[in-house]
Amino acid sequence: MALGPDRKGETYVKTTTEPIQIIKNRRGLFHINLKELWFYREMLLFLTWKEITIRYRQTLLGALWAVIQPLFLSIIFTVIFGNIVSISSVDVPYLLFTYVGLILWTYFSNTLTYASMSLVSNANILSKAYFPRILLPLSVCLVGLLDYAIAVILIFVFMIYFNIPPTPWLVFMMVPLFLTFLLAAGIGFFLSAICVKYRDVRYATPFLIQMLFFVSPIFYPVHISEGWFGKVLLFNPLTGIMNAQRACIIDHTTIDWLSLFTATCITLILFIGGVLYFSRYDREFADVI
Repeated sequence: MALGPDRKGETYVKTTTEPIQIIKNRRGLFHINLKELWFYREMLLFLTWKEITIRYRQTLLGALWAVIQPLFLSIIFTVIFGNIVSISSVDVPYLLFTYVGLILWTYFSNTLTYASMSLVSNANILSKAYFPRILLPLSVCLVGLLDYAIAVILIFVFMIYFNIPPTPWLVFMMVPLFLTFLLAAGIGFFLSAICVKYRDVRYATPFLIQMLFFVSPIFYPVHISEGWFGKVLLFNPLTGIMNAQRACIIDHTTIDWLSLFTATCITLILFIGGVLYFSRYDREFADVI
């Protein structure tokens, strides 16, 4: 409803049926409104599609890069570690062994890299329009799922080539992916929120990813790790997740339930902690960025 003068100078009342959204300053530890996230679901789809188009704009091979990167790394690791160093791959072709680990690692590392810079790279949107800020790093996590889905196709090609039958656990291969999604999202929420205030994150993130690469069982099986390094692997959530993914896809590999339970607990802690930290400072992003 609005007030205004008519042609004779008299006051009239004009009604409007347009909805008015009132944005309140939320208080408390947990500021994420699930109802609000559902209301902005189309915004999430828009941001996801925008991220996809930007990532593959003016590229010759497009989404095939999702396969090329882990495939070529698998070939290099097979030549160096599989043939020269002769690292055991538990009666599984080393090329397939490393590729299964690399597609999950590629999704995790790429998501973490893009999510950490998601707020800074969209600073113009943050300062002009209101929407739940957490949608920005969340959209990056969704984009990576497309790359993963494309890369998974080559696994079945390898299984046919090496004459490896599918395991009964194959239907559960989405569980390790979901845990990786939560892990990447949780850490991504932390890093993206910190990066708004401290741009050192753009330099620290590649270093963090490189460290995690060598303490994750990507090109070596878990059973060859002993002593203190084996304990480090146990507290790396990617260890239990990657081991579970290999067990779901490749035969002759069993699930380490203790490692998977530990990975699930650490992943949930990091995800919930990331959401809490992000929601604690999201009201300041537009002013600080």
